[in-house]
Amino acid sequence: MSDQTPTLDDMNARSREVFRRVVEGYLETGVPVGSRTLTQSLSEQVSAATIRSVMQDLEQLGLIGSPHISAGRIPTQQGLRMFVDGILEVGDLDGGDREKIDQTLGSNDSDVGTLLDRVGSALSGVTRGASLVFTPKHEEAPIKHVEFVSLAADRALVVLVFADGHVENRLFTPPPGQTPSSMREATNFINSVAEGRTLSELGVAIAHEVKSRRLEIDVLARELIDSGAAMWENKGESAERLIVRGHGNLISDEDHKDLDRIRTLFDDLERKRDIADFLELTDTGEGVRIFIGSENKLFSLTGSSLVVSPYMNADRKIVGAVGVIGPTRLNYGRIVPIVDYTAQLVGKLISDRG
Repeated sequence: MSDQTPTLDDMNARSREVFRRVVEGYLETGVPVGSRTLTQSLSEQVSAATIRSVMQDLEQLGLIGSPHISAGRIPTQQGLRMFVDGILEVGDLDGGDREKIDQTLGSNDSDVGTLLDRVGSALSGVTRGASLVFTPKHEEAPIKHVEFVSLAADRALVVLVFADGHVENRLFTPPPGQTPSSMREATNFINSVAEGRTLSELGVAIAHEVKSRRLEIDVLARELIDSGAAMWENKGESAERLIVRGHGNLISDEDHKDLDRIRTLFDDLERKRDIADFLELTDTGEGVRIFIGSENKLFSLTGSSLVVSPYMNADRKIVGAVGVIGPTRLNYGRIVPIVDYTAQLVGKLISDRG
């Protein structure tokens, strides 16, 4: 293999066509492509021996490889990356795919969680792959109401109701000696400054109000507010939620030899390993990004590909992402417009819901 990363400019017209046919044939069938098959599809008449010579050159460049002795060739991860970046032709979204997505997401349900569950089901159904939906951070969603609930002398619950209908319950340790009166006072005080503010904005507002109105607030209520506000910071935790749908689509009758790989992928997803970095993969700008194999550390052990696009709220801020996982031989030309359209549609629906 060459020490330098090859480019399309390193290949002549014949080499580029052979490379393209190998990749497209593999993506379509999932099996290695041999020289005999290529002699029947190339635009110019060349011998199988000539094609084998070209394939050897491509193999030396690290763009294709042979999984077995005397077998045909398949693209390497490096070859797939070159194909995706320089050769892949992405068409318009198929009308049938668009209709299925529109139908699934066409509900008037105001709950964002339910909406995003449907997004995952729609994506996995249309693409026949596994879908990922990364939900918005509710730290950035406006708050509608806050409630403190006493569970025991040393345990309390703060209930956060967001403007988009999402509800979160967070446990924390209240100050000793709390009373029903201090609970009510703390709840009333926070709600007087909470509505319309995000959690981060609310934290700042509470600190300012407590400082300026310290004498007006009961000591127990003030300590309860401080304890609850510390819990809202959610330190060391991720408020995002990852929705995975269509696990079974990754396993077919031919994939039994890859069951260990699939199980590793499922385990990674269930444990949400490196999920905190998932959204950051998309934050360099709008549009679909494709991660092949080890390019995405979440799937580095499984050889899977991820096609992902961020979606934005009404303020043009990235708040989540949608994507499709599958084997590296995904039909990228079809999947890319599906993911792109779904991300734009989700962004619009999120914005419409405030």
